[in-house]
Amino acid sequence: MILEGHLPDAIARAADALAAGQLIGLPTETVYGLAADAGSDAAVRGIFAAKGRPAEHPLIVHVAGAAQVSEFADQVPAFAQKLIDAFWPGPLTLILPRRAGVADAAAGGHATIGLRCPAHPVAQALLAACAERGVRGLAAPSANRFGRISPTTAQHVAQEFGDQLLVLDGGPCAVGIESTIVDCTRGAPVLLRPGQIGRADVERVAGTRMLLKDELLALAPQAPGTLLAHYAPAARLRLMDARELRAALELLGADAKNIAVWARAPLSSASRQLLLRRMPGDADAAAQQLFAVLRGFDDAGVKLIWVETPPSEPAWDGVRDRLQRAAAAA
Repeated sequence: MILEGHLPDAIARAADALAAGQLIGLPTETVYGLAADAGSDAAVRGIFAAKGRPAEHPLIVHVAGAAQVSEFADQVPAFAQKLIDAFWPGPLTLILPRRAGVADAAAGGHATIGLRCPAHPVAQALLAACAERGVRGLAAPSANRFGRISPTTAQHVAQEFGDQLLVLDGGPCAVGIESTIVDCTRGAPVLLRPGQIGRADVERVAGTRMLLKDELLALAPQAPGTLLAHYAPAARLRLMDARELRAALELLGADAKNIAVWARAPLSSASRQLLLRRMPGDADAAAQQLFAVLRGFDDAGVKLIWVETPPSEPAWDGVRDRLQRAAAAA
């Protein structure tokens, strides 16, 4: 069921459910999460089962603030503390050494753990209510079946898991793509997943160059949302530049059907069966719309989705990353 997330009674009901070991749908500024008590391995295993997610693939643990980091992390490097001070609450996840015996299931059994402090007021209120009930953090991957499109509204979550799941409605997600993930266990920040907080922002605050995981001699820790194929719609998705899109639409002419197009370039088609939507020219606006647009195309029953390749500028890294992974799943 969907409850208005800003109401105190709804927050209390969700916190009670989490303290009892149940799952709930949680709004954040990035995407909606499927949340459980991070300290309860049994509850966290329910997330893996509901999503169909491999148990060794770790989850992000959401905490109320910097004071809760020590509940889960064994140590916090100085540059990581600078990132916490600058970007929390916000769309930044830090991979840190995990305290032994804490949140083993949420960490997928790994020696590291991903921590984030969400900025959404409903998430913040829920985390505070959970703390009053002895729940110190919430494991909350995106509230969708594993590998599929992330949800950015409460209705998306209900479509994924049905009416039996309690979902707090916090409105459409303001950011729209998952958090930036930075590995802080290598002596320098390492980018594992791009997001709204960019590489230049991290380097400026950390005071050191940010490494890419391809630069590491040893494997980086496993992190959510870093599989080659991910965020995939049911329809096959293909990235194309504007010239390729125009040529393909001209070639198909009035015969274009079961195809949806999302592009920045002005396009036209002789087909009335083509579903054409304009992509914003602003990277943040495109990110906010991305998953909702893909879900809308799936709801329309198209078989092919053609998307104009995002620009190469750093501001578009998060959008480009999600679309490349969605296309790889085809």
